[in-house]
Amino acid sequence: MNLNDTIVAQSTPQGKGAIGIIRLSGKNSIKIINSIFPSKDLSKEKSHTIHYGNIEYENDIIDEVLVSIFKEPKSYTKENIVEISCHGSNYIIKKILSITVELGARVANRGEFTFRSFLNGNIDLSQAEAVSDLISSNSENSHKMAINHIKGVFSNKIKELRKDLINLSSLLELELDFSEEDVEFANREQLENLLDEILSFNNLLLDSYKLNNVIKDGINVLILGKPNVGKSTILNGLLEEDKAIISDIPGTTRDVLEDTITIGGNLIRFIDTAGIRKTDDKIEKIGIEKALNQIEKAALILYVFDLNKTNVDSLERELNNDLFNKKHIIYIGNKGDLEVSKEVDLYFSNKKLKKISANNNNDINKLKNHINNYITKNLVSSDSSIMINERHYASLTNVNTSINNVKKNLKNKSNIDLLALDIKYALNHLGEVTGEISNEEILGNIFSKFCIGK
Repeated sequence: MNLNDTIVAQSTPQGKGAIGIIRLSGKNSIKIINSIFPSKDLSKEKSHTIHYGNIEYENDIIDEVLVSIFKEPKSYTKENIVEISCHGSNYIIKKILSITVELGARVANRGEFTFRSFLNGNIDLSQAEAVSDLISSNSENSHKMAINHIKGVFSNKIKELRKDLINLSSLLELELDFSEEDVEFANREQLENLLDEILSFNNLLLDSYKLNNVIKDGINVLILGKPNVGKSTILNGLLEEDKAIISDIPGTTRDVLEDTITIGGNLIRFIDTAGIRKTDDKIEKIGIEKALNQIEKAALILYVFDLNKTNVDSLERELNNDLFNKKHIIYIGNKGDLEVSKEVDLYFSNKKLKKISANNNNDINKLKNHINNYITKNLVSSDSSIMINERHYASLTNVNTSINNVKKNLKNKSNIDLLALDIKYALNHLGEVTGEISNEEILGNIFSKFCIGK
C-alpha cells in the first residue's frame, strides 16, 4: 500500500439509488477531477465548497454532478479530498471510477480513508474503531456511545494519564543515572496517587466492557416458563408478527426462536424457548435443554405463569428456582383477563409482578414499556458514554497487571529498575489502546473490517 497515492472509492452502498458518492483523497485528487470538470477551476476555489457542473471525458458528458472539495489539512484524511455526488446509476458510478483510475488514482483498500486519517494524526486508533461502530450502530444507545467515542471521551483521558505517567517515568529514569548519589526526583506519593487514578479509570472501562457489547449487539431477553403459559403469544405480540407457532398442545415450541426490535433506544433480542417440564419426548428434551442453556447468556429473563393454572405454592416453588440465581427477572402472570383466584391475585399484587393478557395489545405495549424501563434502570446506564472492544479490554487488563506490580514494588521499596520496567509495560499497553504504540498486524486487522469507501 503506497500512502502517497491518490485513492478513489464509491462511498455509498452498492446498488441502484437516487445518488451515488465517489470520494478521492490524495495530493492529486483536485487535479484529477479538475481535468474532467470544465465548469470551474477547482484549484482556485475555497475549501469546503460545493460546485455544480458536468463530468466530461473525451467530449462525452458522463453526468450532471455536485463536486465538494476539502483542501489539506482541513479534511478527514488531512489530504485533499474531492467528493462527487452523481446519479445513482451503476453505469455512471463505474464509469467515473474507471476514468479517475485512468487519470492516475488507485482504488482504495478497505478502510484506507480512515487509515490515512489515523496516520496523519486526525484521529487516534480507538476513534478510528468508533467510526466503524458508528456505521454499524443499530440502536440509539449504540449510536450515542460511538459518537462519544469518536469525540474522544475516553481516549483523551487515557492520553492525559499516559502523559502524566511518562513525566514521572522520566524522573525515575533520571534517578537511575544518579543511582550512586541516592537522590529522589520522582515524588513517590504523587506516583502512587497517579497509579490509583489509572486503576480507578481502568476498572471503570473494564466493567463497562460486557455492558457495552450488550448495547452494541442487542440485549438478550429470554422468555421462560412451563408449556402453554403463553410464551409464544407474548413473543409474537412483542415482535408484532407471527414468529412462533401457537398451539394448545404442550411442547409445540421445540427450538429456540429469536428476533430483535428496538424499544426506547435499546436493541433487544427476544428469545422464545421450549416450555420447561419433565418429558419423555426426545425432541422436546433437546428443546428444553437448549432453553436452559440460554439462561447463562440472558441479560434479562421474562418468566411467564398461567394465572389460571397455578396456585401460590407452585408460584413460590418456581420463584425460588436456583436456575435464576443472580439473574435479572421480570415475572409475568399471563391470562389475567380470565378469572383468577383471589389468593393468586393478591400474591401478584404484593410481589409487584406483572399481570397481563398476551392477547391484549394494550397490555403488550405496557409490557414493552416496563421491559424498557427495567433495562434502562438496571442494565443500561442512561449516561453511558464509554465503549471498549475486545482489543481495548486485553490491553487495559495488561495495564492493570503492570500498575499493580508497580504499586507492589513501591510498597516493598524495590529498586528503581523494577519500578521503571513495570511503568514502561503500563505505558506500552496504554499506548496500544489509542494507537500511539501499534503494529502492522493489528492495524491491518482493524481496518480490514471497514467498507472500501470509508
